[in-house]
Amino acid sequence: MDLIWQGMGQAFWLVAHGDREIIGVALLTLGVSLSATILSLLVGIPAGAFLALNRFPGRQVIVSVVNTGMGLPPVVVGLFITILLWRNGPLGLMQILYTPTAIVIAQFVIAAPVVIGLTIAAIQQLNPRLRLQILALGASRWQMVALLLREARLPLLAAIMAGFGAVISEVGASMMVGGNILDETRVLTTATVLETSKGNFDVAIALSVLLLFLVFAVNLGLTLIQQRRRPL
Repeated sequence: MDLIWQGMGQAFWLVAHGDREIIGVALLTLGVSLSATILSLLVGIPAGAFLALNRFPGRQVIVSVVNTGMGLPPVVVGLFITILLWRNGPLGLMQILYTPTAIVIAQFVIAAPVVIGLTIAAIQQLNPRLRLQILALGASRWQMVALLLREARLPLLAAIMAGFGAVISEVGASMMVGGNILDETRVLTTATVLETSKGNFDVAIALSVLLLFLVFAVNLGLTLIQQRRRPL
């Protein structure tokens, strides 16, 4: 128990004194995770809306793939992204392996199925008559989709929180495609693993506390938006 309190005190000390390495790791963590989450929203919400509102051959297979992807092991994602970005791989010419960009790509692959799957569920839980009413009032298809997304905004905010939580807490893929390089690709999760392997449990706990604080701060903001009272 003393070790935990020591780690929490260490976290406060590191932040209060503006430790350059820790602040850099925290900012990189937040940057890559927010970037991956935003990309997953830009792709996932339109894709989820399309799958929820359309019926076509093979749709159920695609939805099943998406649902499977929601539980995709990060190390598997890391393995395939590493193979793609390896110097002899299909995308090796891009030379982005062991860079923050590679981490963003891996985290995007992890978050996208979560956002797509929850978007499908959010739209499908709406009353089917709502879609017909919107079209009957003369709305275009794009206007209908926009109105349905607005009506489902509360569960969509939950999708954002789930996607962000999936990537900022991820360690396997980030370690594999980023390499855990100091001042370049080291994020809070990989730094925690490194310090734990070195036996620096107080520093590892401090890093964990900072990670939890970042997750809480972002989710608190989203929760306040989600739970605010609607005008009567």
